[in-house]
Amino acid sequence: MSLFGKVLDLIYPPRCPICRVFLSKDNAGEDTGFCRDCFAGFRKITSPLCPVCGKPFLPEADEDHWCEECLRKRPRFRALGAPYVYEGSLMTAIHRYKYGTRRYLGHPLGRLLSAFAVQWVGRPADFLTMPVPLNTRRLRERGFNQSLELAKHVALGLGTELNFLSLKRVRYTKPQTGLGKEDRRKNVRKAFDLARPETVKGRRILLVDDVATTGSTLNECARVLRRAKSKDVLCLVLARTGPL
Repeated sequence: MSLFGKVLDLIYPPRCPICRVFLSKDNAGEDTGFCRDCFAGFRKITSPLCPVCGKPFLPEADEDHWCEECLRKRPRFRALGAPYVYEGSLMTAIHRYKYGTRRYLGHPLGRLLSAFAVQWVGRPADFLTMPVPLNTRRLRERGFNQSLELAKHVALGLGTELNFLSLKRVRYTKPQTGLGKEDRRKNVRKAFDLARPETVKGRRILLVDDVATTGSTLNECARVLRRAKSKDVLCLVLARTGPL
């Protein structure tokens, strides 16, 4: 830490962005920006899981295997990776980040996602990192695109190009929360388009979002990207819904 940073911490001691407790070397959670107690609620996703959509299974499943939905109809993306289960203190953090105007949460959350991306993808400079876009109306309502903020950290960590202008959400959609799988799929159908299809032709795409539940939004984005002849699409999210 720089001298300026140390002085700033003395004047304005850092707090956990979830519970607001003051952070110290005794209660910090592994240099994550969160306190140890809150970070302990970030449950990591481990095997067994579906190697395609990333859904975690209950421990008794023993080993990785394709889930029933991916066997019935494989998604348009090659694989989806996520470091954490969408629950507990992480769910609280994401909700405050997206809906509670706590934009500063994008920094610690983005760092966590970037670290996972380096581990999951490696450092492929040929990837093009793209966030899931917001409709202009939703962007005005929220003031920022949380997926873009996360994608910035990921692109920096991987050393990849970041493109947030080509993929567009061209139709305003209802929030996916509370919708069933089929309704989610219908809700985002034809909601995305590419302003410049040539920017993704032949490229390997890393598509970034905050949360995956059914994967309908990511799958629709992947469909548009593959239609434009992208070489490959991987999806990266901070959190995935829990075990099947």
